[in-house]
Amino acid sequence: MAFSDARYFGEVFGRPFPDTVPRWDDEAAWKEELWATEHETREQIVGLHRRVGEHTDATIKALAIDAPGFVPWWPRPHVKLFNVMVHSLSETARHAGHADILREQLDGVVGTAPGSKALHGQDRDHWETKYAMIERAARAADPAHGPTP
Repeated sequence: MAFSDARYFGEVFGRPFPDTVPRWDDEAAWKEELWATEHETREQIVGLHRRVGEHTDATIKALAIDAPGFVPWWPRPHVKLFNVMVHSLSETARHAGHADILREQLDGVVGTAPGSKALHGQDRDHWETKYAMIERAARAADPAHGPTP
């Protein structure tokens, strides 16, 4: 997310991020940037995220909401700052959701309270039953997969 935001709120608006960022069309470099390596420390990763956040904030403060930008990898590359802000927010929410799903699978904690095992007032058994019901309905709707035994 940090490198994506560095490009979106940097190069797209003529305000390059000062650190090295992989070129948008260098697929090999981007594949390497999708996860932390064993050579990166937590401090380095969090530090990058903070520097990108500061750069992003500076871009948003410096430009009008309808400031023009150019995203060469989008089908309609001529954008406004507002478009990029919404895109970045939705991407952040999506990826944070993915991370939360993985975390829930690792520690079994759901909900918002520390140590909570309930989500929306319902326990794990409730949600497993609900999941099974939805899974059966989905399989029944797709004749290629057939009903769940």
